[in-house]
Amino acid sequence: MTASSSSTGSPVTQALILAGGQATRLRPYTDTRPKAMVEVAGRPIIDYQLEWLASHGVEHVVVSCGYKAEVLREHLQERTEGPEITLRVEDEPLGRGGALRYAAEGLRDTEAPYFALNGDVLTWFPLDELTARHRDGGGLATLALARFRTTWGIVDVDDQDRIEGFTQSPLLPVWINAGVYLFEAGITPLLPVKGDHESSTFPELAEAGRLTAYRIDGFWRGVDTAKDVKEAGSEIEAMRENAA
Repeated sequence: MTASSSSTGSPVTQALILAGGQATRLRPYTDTRPKAMVEVAGRPIIDYQLEWLASHGVEHVVVSCGYKAEVLREHLQERTEGPEITLRVEDEPLGRGGALRYAAEGLRDTEAPYFALNGDVLTWFPLDELTARHRDGGGLATLALARFRTTWGIVDVDDQDRIEGFTQSPLLPVWINAGVYLFEAGITPLLPVKGDHESSTFPELAEAGRLTAYRIDGFWRGVDTAKDVKEAGSEIEAMRENAA
């Protein structure tokens, strides 16, 4: 592990958000805006993310964008609360790994650890727990994992092949990359200049034993399709009603 605030116990105060994809599967929502600006339960995804990060002590966020960057810039400039934001606009699509590396160049402290989020993730869990898990693991990166929710309905069958019932889109007992990370500064030069870190950097770190996991126990939802927008919106509205 690098000699950083992550190893000394100081809080992690900086983060990246990847908001550059065209999100063709989210059309028509993304015809006029980037994915991070798609509204779920009346608010853009990125607003939820910024508030969540700020509530855990993050002071500076670098947002990497490309597609419809002007829409994101205008919205972020209107914000008066939350962390300081630096916008970095890709001249060409860099892929997720390339976008992470590009965004990391805009951090205040390039020698300190940082959180990183995909711009289509809605989640609430204690980032201090993720940080503690990361420090215990002693690796270069920790991935938050979420339970996989299938888009298919499940048929419940007994031993006599009698159908007992149906379960729509259940959570399955397997874990997926939740698109939330905690990185040591040393990972930045290992990210691809262009391409996907999940097919290059992560497998290499895993083979070297320098990649750890944190299992999310709480709300997580990836917003990748129009169906996800509606379902995530319903879940958030339900949570608001229960909290009222």
